[in-house]
Order: sequence, then structure tokens, then C-alpha cells
Amino acid sequence: MIEILTPAQVDKARRTGALVGTILQTLKDRSAVGTNLLELDRWTADMIRDAGAESCYVDYAPSFGRGPFGHYVCTAVNDAVLHGRPKDQVLRDGDLLTLDLAVRLDGIAADSAISFVVGESRPAGSVELIEVTQTALAAAIDAAGPGQRIGDISHAIGSVLGGAGYPINMQFGGHGIGTTMHQDPHVSNDGRAGRGYQLRPGLLLALEPWVMADTDELVTDDDGWTLRSATGCLTAHSEHTVAITEDGVEVLTLPA
Repeated sequence: MIEILTPAQVDKARRTGALVGTILQTLKDRSAVGTNLLELDRWTADMIRDAGAESCYVDYAPSFGRGPFGHYVCTAVNDAVLHGRPKDQVLRDGDLLTLDLAVRLDGIAADSAISFVVGESRPAGSVELIEVTQTALAAAIDAAGPGQRIGDISHAIGSVLGGAGYPINMQFGGHGIGTTMHQDPHVSNDGRAGRGYQLRPGLLLALEPWVMADTDELVTDDDGWTLRSATGCLTAHSEHTVAITEDGVEVLTLPA
């Protein structure tokens, strides 16, 4: 289902997006050497509750996961890249941490992800990996707007990631979002310009370039959720929820 929101729903999405962005920024500020991933999950639960919102993750049980996710934020460290299930793990200096968060407020969902390095160390390639996903996300946003097509966004992402020499995995990508977290249309991280669904005002998209340093192959942890690079290489992931408007595109998941 491709859902087109009313102006009133888009206004609600702005509030949800600001909440998601603010929670992620708070978590980043608290992610110090010695922080436990389960602490990050508890802090997320508290902030969602205090805002009167609800988690999109706790009861989420899609076909690609094993049972309900059971946590409030995805925490992916180093070679983990997607659906990282929080566990009893302490962050170390130089860890590349990705936080991915989706919540629903007043019936409208928003989804965002950030990657950053914890502490003072900067392992080889870590900063470049994060920056290429951020550049790809910016290109995706620039390619969106009324009358553009999903393929234009996918092509913009793929041009940045592939142009930088990184393999591109096509199993997971961006998606529509609205009253529920995951909707059509699917937004691949590579594609052909001018193809696919034509964007309309009121459409919300979660755009999420993610990349692994030297492989496009994923493996799944024993927890049934956490996806890692098959070679153990570093990974990164950047995501924003955007709204297609009459005038262009609006990023919703910036911190308030």
C-alpha cells in the first residue's frame, strides 16, 4: 500500500520526526566509552514514554526477523549494520555505532538512523564510511520532489555509494512510511533514473543509504535479527524520513 497523507497528517509527521531526531541526538550525546547497549535501550524507552509516543519496534515481528524485536532502538556496532538488537555489550573507544529508531506519535510514524564513532579513536576507514552514507542521503533528498520518481532517488544513492567504490546490497533499502512504519514503495539503494512510482505531495519516505566496506553479503546473528557484514568489515547507515510537498521535499527527522 502506498499511503498519501493529508496536510493535517503531515503536520503530525513533523512532530513525530522532530521527536525521533531529538531522541537520536540525545542517545548520541550519551554514547560514551563504557555505555551499555541495554542502557541506550532503556533511555530510549523512557524518552518515548515521556513524549506520549509508542515504539514501532517492540512488537514488530516481520518475516525477516525471529519473533518480536522486543526492544526500542536498533544498536549496530562495527560489523553490524541493520536491525541490531540491543544486548549486554559495553561500548569501547573507536566503536562505530549505528542507532536506528522509529516511533509513532498521534498515529503517524517516523524513522531515522545515524552512525558515529564512539570515543577518541578513529579506526581506518570509519569516518569515510559514515560520510559516504551521509553524502548519499543528501543526494537522495536532492533527487526527491513532486513529479520525480523512485528510480531517481535510487540512482542518486547508488551513484554516490558505487562511485566511491563500495558494494551495494539490494536486499534492504528505504520505504514508504505513514500510519505504519514499513509501507510501499520500496526505495532500493541503487536503480535507474526515470523509473518507478511518481512522487506525490503527501507521500512520506524513509530514505536510508547503508553500506559495508568490502562486501554486499549479509549474515544474521543467532538472535535472529542483527545483520552483519559477511566479512566482518565496518558498516554505516544514515536515514531520514522526508515528506514530499507541493514545493519540493522536507526533512522531518532533524532534532527539534
